[in-house]
Amino acid sequence: MHWCPRCRGVLLSPAPVDAPPQQRNYRWVARPPGRGPRVVRPSSGATIDPSTPRYTEIPRWGLQDRPPPVPKVPGTGFALLDRLTERLTSLLFATVVLFALAAAAEFGRYLVLLRNRTRLIEPVVLFLSDLSVYATTIAALLCALATAAGLIGWLVRARADAYATIGRRDPRSLPALLCGGLIPVVNLIWPGVFLTELARTRGGDPRLLQAVRIWWCVWVLNGGMVIVALCWRTADTLQSQANGVIFAVYTDLVAAAVAVASLWVVRLTEGRDLRGRIVIPKRRLPASGPAVQVIEPVRPVQTEEAMAK
Repeated sequence: MHWCPRCRGVLLSPAPVDAPPQQRNYRWVARPPGRGPRVVRPSSGATIDPSTPRYTEIPRWGLQDRPPPVPKVPGTGFALLDRLTERLTSLLFATVVLFALAAAAEFGRYLVLLRNRTRLIEPVVLFLSDLSVYATTIAALLCALATAAGLIGWLVRARADAYATIGRRDPRSLPALLCGGLIPVVNLIWPGVFLTELARTRGGDPRLLQAVRIWWCVWVLNGGMVIVALCWRTADTLQSQANGVIFAVYTDLVAAAVAVASLWVVRLTEGRDLRGRIVIPKRRLPASGPAVQVIEPVRPVQTEEAMAK
């Protein structure tokens, strides 16, 4: 056992002499010669009143830095419509891809018809051509219907938020928005009216109003082309049927353009561009006057001036 070299007292427990500091159970304290251990003296101040309240743990009352509540997104009241609205961006992209594939399938059928003018076509090729046309067309129409429902749900939410900002309620009811956006022929007019009201309620941004007008024109054009394409299906001659096929290609491409324009309007309404980036408004101020040059520009020294100097 080790003894203290000063007081000859015994240590708490035996330890080897060469033990590292981390493994020792004692610590050497250096003090000036002739000074004993520090004596803690009671303070001369007033004693603490025993009736003073004390806490055994940290009090949980007081100011709390709570995050602001997340605003609840208004729903439409229909679970399926709300789910389609949440997936609106994905549905728009899928609609663009499917209508592009439908246009490619129709163009492939047109090439088959051109080939059939001079040579016979194998039945397998005709079957694959018809299968691709029917599959892509049906898939594109179903996806377009789901996208239209999602757009109506988004329109209901956007209008509710816009009118709530100015302290009003949407004057259009949910059945009116659904009927105006989903009933054929009627939906060529009313969606543009609903979007124009939304743009003006949000402040009348010229870019948003222009985007709504462009979308409206493309939407009406696509509706007219769909009607013409359906009427063209009843043609009897081979040349008219071939022209109807190539017209269906243009109709599918315009339908894809409608989906792109819809995504453009949606993101402009949300304050973003077509790529999803936040749009920062640019502020242009008129200049106060022409710029005055403080330092005279450097000019080359002419020969006559150098000789005069």
